[in-house]
Amino acid sequence: MTDQLTEPTPTTLFQTERQREIVGMTRQGGRVEVAELANRFGVTTETIRRDLSDLQRQQVVRRVHGGAIPWETDGFEPLLSVRADQHDPEKRRLAQAAVQELPDTGAIIIDSGSTLTRFAEVLPRHCNLRVVTNSLHTAQILAEYETIDVIVVGGKLRKNTLAMVDADAVAAVEPLVVDTLFISSDGLSATRGLTTPYREEAALKQAMIRAARRVVALVDHSKVGQDQFVRFADWTEVDVLVTNSEVDPGIIATIESLGTTVLLA
Repeated sequence: MTDQLTEPTPTTLFQTERQREIVGMTRQGGRVEVAELANRFGVTTETIRRDLSDLQRQQVVRRVHGGAIPWETDGFEPLLSVRADQHDPEKRRLAQAAVQELPDTGAIIIDSGSTLTRFAEVLPRHCNLRVVTNSLHTAQILAEYETIDVIVVGGKLRKNTLAMVDADAVAAVEPLVVDTLFISSDGLSATRGLTTPYREEAALKQAMIRAARRVVALVDHSKVGQDQFVRFADWTEVDVLVTNSEVDPGIIATIESLGTTVLLA
């Protein structure tokens, strides 16, 4: 565990960025210590304890004596309302850029997640589409569109994310054939592709990819360079990546060399 905490991090990290790193370290190592985190980030132990209290309220870590552990050993996502506020301007830029990838007619899948909620919010009002989604939030947004038919994938509801990602959801997606899938990811790297900490979510995303003729991934720059627990797509399966202009040009060049078109927003 101590090997993961030896590299210093600049003290100028914003609180949300520091907390995101703390969550990643907790999931990777299984436990973090207050004193080691304070030393790594160059802040007081009181600041770290406040961070851990915030993250416990978001249900991503549990406070224990001297530190914290993951909320659940199989991974647990923060509330959708919390994630929606993280890097929101960047997510809105991605959503606007991805609109150009919509087909004129036909069927699409919109995956769950805060970035794709923003995408649903900016769909043109004249869309003549059939939209399949596992997100109750997205379904509620699109229910107001007169020209969009909304199909909600069934299954057990993950209450924190308002999404269905279990085996029933996979079974519902398996027989579908759609024009375009709009998908997101918890992690992205040039070498590993798209990854997520959650096995059930990975299985559903893979089923969605198999169902689609084209795959458009919307991933903001904060996820770039992160490898999560389960890979669900490599770059041969992603037609278009929509990401932020803040991403390292070398990473963009590598991804494009593998055949994926990259749109910068």
